[in-house]
Formats: sequence, structure tokens, C-alpha cells
Amino acid sequence: MAHSAGTPGDITRRQMLRRIGMSALIAGPGAGLLTACATGGGAAPASSAAPAASAGGAVSAKNPFGVPANGPLEVVIFKGGLGDSYAVEVHEPLYKKAFPEAQIKHVATQQISQTLQPRFAGGDVPDMIANSGTDLIDNGSLQKEGQLLELTELWDAPSIDDPSKKVRDTVSPGTVESGLIDGKPYLMNYVLSTYGLWYDATLFEEKGWTPPKTFDEFKTFAETVKAAGITPFAYAGKNAAYYAYWMILISAAKIEGNQILVDVDNLVDGVWQRDAMKQSAAAWAEIGKHMDKSFEGLIHTEVQLRQNQGKVALYPSGSWLENEQKGQTPAEFTYALTPTPSVTAADKMPFEAIRAAAGEAYIVPSKAKNPRGGLEYLRIMLSKEGAKGFTQKSGNITVVTGAADGMELTPGNASVNAAQTAAGQNIVTFSSFENWYKEFETELRKQTNALMFGRISADEFCEKVQKAADKTKADSSITKQKRAG
Repeated sequence: MAHSAGTPGDITRRQMLRRIGMSALIAGPGAGLLTACATGGGAAPASSAAPAASAGGAVSAKNPFGVPANGPLEVVIFKGGLGDSYAVEVHEPLYKKAFPEAQIKHVATQQISQTLQPRFAGGDVPDMIANSGTDLIDNGSLQKEGQLLELTELWDAPSIDDPSKKVRDTVSPGTVESGLIDGKPYLMNYVLSTYGLWYDATLFEEKGWTPPKTFDEFKTFAETVKAAGITPFAYAGKNAAYYAYWMILISAAKIEGNQILVDVDNLVDGVWQRDAMKQSAAAWAEIGKHMDKSFEGLIHTEVQLRQNQGKVALYPSGSWLENEQKGQTPAEFTYALTPTPSVTAADKMPFEAIRAAAGEAYIVPSKAKNPRGGLEYLRIMLSKEGAKGFTQKSGNITVVTGAADGMELTPGNASVNAAQTAAGQNIVTFSSFENWYKEFETELRKQTNALMFGRISADEFCEKVQKAADKTKADSSITKQKRAG
């Protein structure tokens, strides 16, 4: 999770629950969550500032952005693990209720970049975009080109639920910071995601298996599982290598502490060749040896289906997984989350440490026909009604504080809550380089596959990734970002 007042490791369990809107569920069912794999970096052009209200409707307490009453609104949604029913059945109707004369056009796609790049180039852009998935648009490049609206006006606007509070004061601390590009907010990260290894609790109970707590246990576990005709660990190399490098980064943070992830974001010299990174890469490479080479050619839904079929034991992902697979999951399959195992006995963070972070970016194009409507749409999403409806439709918890209070949540989300309870203050921080440096992130995916499928050693992985980071740092055409520790 991002931080504003102190690092994630400084918070208490109760504060954590309060931040994710679950103070009423301390002993009950748990939170669901998600990630965005956005990329790129850039400097803030003047054209990306929020438009003056004079070009829209009348500004009022209920219409702080001056949205034109009859202005059409076009919404583009990435239809992946979250689906798009939350937009069609919750957020768009709420917008229509506020602006009955407005016509709303809804576009759902899994090819965000392919669908929208020509439109950005031609100046015909939608008013709000859920920019996610493998084919997302490079947010950093959009911002550098002046195509993104800065969201300070959104965060400083009055909350729909309590107009005496600003929107920024109704979300988990660190949410605004997680969407910064060049020090200013351009991304509205909406979903609070928890990451780790997912498994079928029913299968594990039947087999008498316990999720491994150390990598030594992991290796023994892998042999046992393999003997039962099941792949111990797998991910999809074709389109989701980042699922694997997330685990490498989480383990490195457990070994050294969160500073290593801050240093990765800040392109600190030699960070990829530190002992913690080498130890983490080596540990995961050992587990990768148990994967069949065919997994490198699969996409995430294919590997996830194999897990639902009892063919994969542990799968690295975030808390959107359960909802994404609900159409494929057998009734007897019970999703559960376990943290990444400890690499060494001297790890600074315990086995129970997990990564929780705001993710899944929503953006407003600066050159939209109705950018005020885009801002208001985001403000509606950040209301308790909008957030609760999102959780009901998508199975994922948002960053809106208190929105999930009292809700009955799924087994997977209950296991997330149990994992958060066990983690306490031990929260692995978020990463921002994925939003900032697309070319580097693409190279990291390539080298992650090379490592996990046995073509290079851990030392070679660290050397090659460091070289890619150095190339990014030395490239004067790439605007460098800076993250506070």
C-alpha cells in the first residue's frame, strides 16, 4: 500500500482495516482486491490541467465541476477480471440519476491500447477510461503528451457522502500518491489489491497439504505435489510474466525491507544486483524448475483454468483472481491466499508479510469532449454507494473507507482478511516503475521468463535487469520520476 504519513510498516492492524473500509469486519469475512500494470513516465504539460468551469454547466454544491446537464458522456472499460457490470449497473446509472439529460455511451474491451491509440492520435477521445490489462495504454506517455487530465480538482472536491470532507480524505492513505506521475495525480487507483500465492483450500485439505512458509519447505512441497501429478507452481509466460516478477520483488522486500522497492522505483544504482534481489531471484528460479516449459506459451486465464481443474497447486496473483474465475470455478473449489514463503531465517519481514496496494487506474483524457463529466464520474465511483456497488459486482474491495462495512464477502476475500490480520504492520509496499517506465517493464517481463523457465541464472537475471534499469536512467528522452521513501 502507498504511504502518506509514514511507511506501510508503521501502521497498526486496526488502522489497516480502517484504511480498507473493513473496520466492522475485524473478526469476520475479508477484503478483495486488484492491480494495475500501467506503465510509462513524463512531465506535466500545462494543457493537462483541469478545465475552467466556465465552459461547462453551472457550478454548485452538488455539481462542483460544472458538468453540463445534457453533455454526452463516453465511458471505456477494460473488461477483464473485474468485468464491466459495475459500470453498466452501478456507476453509469448513478451518473444518469445525477444528470438525467445526459446520454451515456459504454464501450467494453480487452484491447484498450488497440482501441484507443488511434482515437488519441485523432483527437476523438472518450471522457473516462479504465486503463488496464496487458494491452493498456502507456499512462506516462499520455501524460507527457498532455493527454491526461490532472486529478487534483477531483481529490480536492467535496465528497458526495460528506461534503464537509474532501474526496482525498475519504480514501485509504496513499491512494492519491500511488497515482502520481511527475509528482502530480493523474491516475485514480480504485481497487485495493492483496498479492500472494493462491490455492484451492479444499484440495489442500483433501491431500493433507499445508502451504509452505519457507523456500526450503517450498522445494519439499513441490516434490510432493509433483509426485501427485500436479504442477506445484505456475504462471502464464505469454502475457503475465509480471505475476512472477511481483513475487520476486515481494520476496526481495521481505529479505531487505521496503526500501529496496523504493530504490527500484527511483532507479538507484545497483539495486537489482543487491544480495536481497539475487537471493530472491535464485529462490524463485528453483521453484520455476518444476514448471513445464509449455506454461511460457500460455495466457493467464489458461493457467487459472488449470488450477480450477486441480492441475496447479499454487498460483501467483492478486485478489481479483477469485472473481475473474467465477465462471470457471467448480463448486467444491475454495480460493485461499497464502503469503510468499520466507527466503532466509534473517529476512527483515516475517512470512506473514503481504503486499497490499491501491491499483487499477482510471483516467480522464484532457482533450475529452466532457472532461468535467469524467471527473464527476470518478467522484461517483469514490462515493460509498459507488464503491459498495463495485464490490458487489466485481468481488473486489475499493480504496473508499468504510464502503465494505457489514458486507458478506467470499471465501477468497475472507482468506485475504485473515492474511491481513496475520500480517499486522508487515505490509510490503507498492511499486511505481510499472506506471513510469514501459520499456524497462517490458524488458523485465522478458528476463523474468528467461529466469523462471531456466534459460538464465539468478545472477544473469539481476545483471540483465540492472542493465535495462541503467539504460532507462541514462536515456535523457525519458522523464525520470522520484518517489519518497
